[in-house]
Amino acid sequence: MNTKRWIALVVAAAVLGISLVINSAFALLQGGFSESVDELMGSTQTGLSETVMEDGDFNNRVAVLNVDGVIQDTGDAASFFGTTGYNHSFFMEQLENIKEDASVKAVVLAVNSPGGGVVESAEIYDKITEIQEETGKPFYVSMGAIAASGGYYIAAPAEKIFVNEETLTGSIGVIMQSVNYGELAERYGVDFVTIKSGPYKDIMSPTRDMTEDERALLQEMLDDSYESFVDVIEEGRSMTEEEVKAVADGRIMNGRQAVEVNLADDFGFEEDVIEQIKTDFDLGNAEVFQYGNDQGWGSLLSMKVNSFFGNDLETQMISKLLTEYSSPRMMYLYGDK
Repeated sequence: MNTKRWIALVVAAAVLGISLVINSAFALLQGGFSESVDELMGSTQTGLSETVMEDGDFNNRVAVLNVDGVIQDTGDAASFFGTTGYNHSFFMEQLENIKEDASVKAVVLAVNSPGGGVVESAEIYDKITEIQEETGKPFYVSMGAIAASGGYYIAAPAEKIFVNEETLTGSIGVIMQSVNYGELAERYGVDFVTIKSGPYKDIMSPTRDMTEDERALLQEMLDDSYESFVDVIEEGRSMTEEEVKAVADGRIMNGRQAVEVNLADDFGFEEDVIEQIKTDFDLGNAEVFQYGNDQGWGSLLSMKVNSFFGNDLETQMISKLLTEYSSPRMMYLYGDK
C-alpha cells in the first residue's frame, strides 16, 4: 500500500472517530428536543422513513423489505462511507417496526444475497418467526439473481417462496475458511512468535498447519450449525430430514430445480409476488411501501466524507478494510464475501 493510501486510511479513521464523538454529543443534547418535535409532527421514534411504491389504503399495507448483499453486521462503518448494500442493524430495525405497526398486514421479503454470517442469518430467522407467531402477518419471499445459503435460511419460514427460473439458490451448508501462508513466510525468513494460554488459542492460525484435533473441534461446531440449517428448512418447507439432506450438500441450483425439490413454490418477479400476496390475503387496495433511513447528522457527514475522498477505488478499499471481518468465522455463504 503506497503512502497516499496510508494517508487516506489514517484520515478516514480520524474522521470516523470524530464523527462518532460528534454524533454521541449531539444525541445527548438533542434528545428531549427531538422527542418534542416527533410528538408534534406525529413521527415515529424508529429513525425510519417510508417510500410509497403503490398508493392505497394506509390502514392495510404491504411492506417490502430488501436484503441485498452479504448478510453480516459490519456496524456503522459501511453507512459512514455511503456504501450501498446490506445494513444489518437497519434491517433488524425494519423487522421490529413491522411487528409493532398494526397497519402492516403482510410482508414481501426481496432477497438478493449469497448468504452471510451464521449469527446474523439466525437472528433474522428468529425475528421473522417471532412476527409470524405473535402477529400472524404473512411473509412471501421474492428471490432475485441469487438467494443462496444464508439467503435461503432467512427465506425458509416464509409462507411462499418465489424464484426466477435462473435464480441461483440452494448452497445449504456451513463453511469456515482461513489462509495458511506459513510456508511462504518461512521462505522469506519471516518468523511468527505466538504466546498462548491454551493449545487451541491460535486455532486456524494462518501461520501453521491445523492439527487433527483442531479440525475435529471445528467440524463439530460446523455440524451443529448445519443441523440447525436443516431443521429450519424442515419446519419452514414441511419436508422430512431425508428430503432436506438429499439437497443439503452445498450444491447450488437454479430456480427451476428449486421448485422441483420443493425449496420454492412458484415463479415470479417482485411485482408478481406483491400482487400475489395482496390477492391471497384480500389486500387488493393496500398501500405498498418500503423503508429508508431518515437523513441525520450521520448521513450528512457521510456525504462530506464521500465528497472529500471521492467514489474511487481507494475509498472502496478503505471501506472494505473497516467493514470486513479478519478472523475466520462460520458462514452460511455461497462464494467469497
